[in-house]
Amino acid sequence: MAIKTVGVVGCGLMGSGIAQVCAQAGYRTIVREVDEPTLQKGMSRIRKFLEAGIEKGKVTPEERDRTLANLTGTTTFGGLRDCDLVIEAIVENLEGKRAAYAELEQCVGEHAILASNTSSLCVTELAASTTRPDRFVGLHFFNPVPLMKLVEVVRALTTGDDTFHQVYAFAQSLGKDPITAPDRPGFIVNRLLVPYLLAAVRAYENGLGTLEDIDKGMQLGCGHPMGPFTLLDFVGLDTTYYIGNIMFEEFREPSYAPPPLLKRMVLAGRLGRKSGRGFYDYTQEKR
Repeated sequence: MAIKTVGVVGCGLMGSGIAQVCAQAGYRTIVREVDEPTLQKGMSRIRKFLEAGIEKGKVTPEERDRTLANLTGTTTFGGLRDCDLVIEAIVENLEGKRAAYAELEQCVGEHAILASNTSSLCVTELAASTTRPDRFVGLHFFNPVPLMKLVEVVRALTTGDDTFHQVYAFAQSLGKDPITAPDRPGFIVNRLLVPYLLAAVRAYENGLGTLEDIDKGMQLGCGHPMGPFTLLDFVGLDTTYYIGNIMFEEFREPSYAPPPLLKRMVLAGRLGRKSGRGFYDYTQEKR
């Protein structure tokens, strides 16, 4: 069946971005959150992003109105019953995701495809927790979703050919450039990126240079849009720490092991931009 109605479970930073690009692409999009205040916060984030796009000349008022008209919210899983594809974008917790799939499968039709935006968990394991492992796939977007062109389409061992090709084409219909990623920790991007970020932390611990000089060196010397510590603060130190631990548990390679400094910063609540402080201090920006 053709994908006409898309559900998104979770309207946080990633979920709201996924819902926005689906609605902008013309899909009827229904986003589910746990309660009304959290849902409205996510919907407000979408409206603000579209308004900012108008100010920058990248979105027209007509496109904003069409997008919002395609978008509805719900606080129940039953509100997703008519969806052809449901993209789960909740916290990176295996049991939490399994519980969400169990609720979903009581509501959606047998034809519906389930996808996870997981950045680190085993897609085959997630698929195995459902009654439709052949209609389950990883669909890993990047932040900020409306701006980043890449989507990793991750095929579980059980994903059917039709499911994979349908979801790959769906990603293209969003204006994204999808790539096929293996169902291994980190997939493609984080498998290469996370060891680089962890190496930067180790180098800083060992006195290689200041945060600013290391960042500037990678920007100006390698052409990176941002240095490793600016990127760590943007991604979230807790997210990087979590992915690094999963990769280390899988491969037992020292390059995947989070360094002590990263662990201590996470324990101290210095998670990056989202907490106001990471390797850099962002508290002044929030005033």
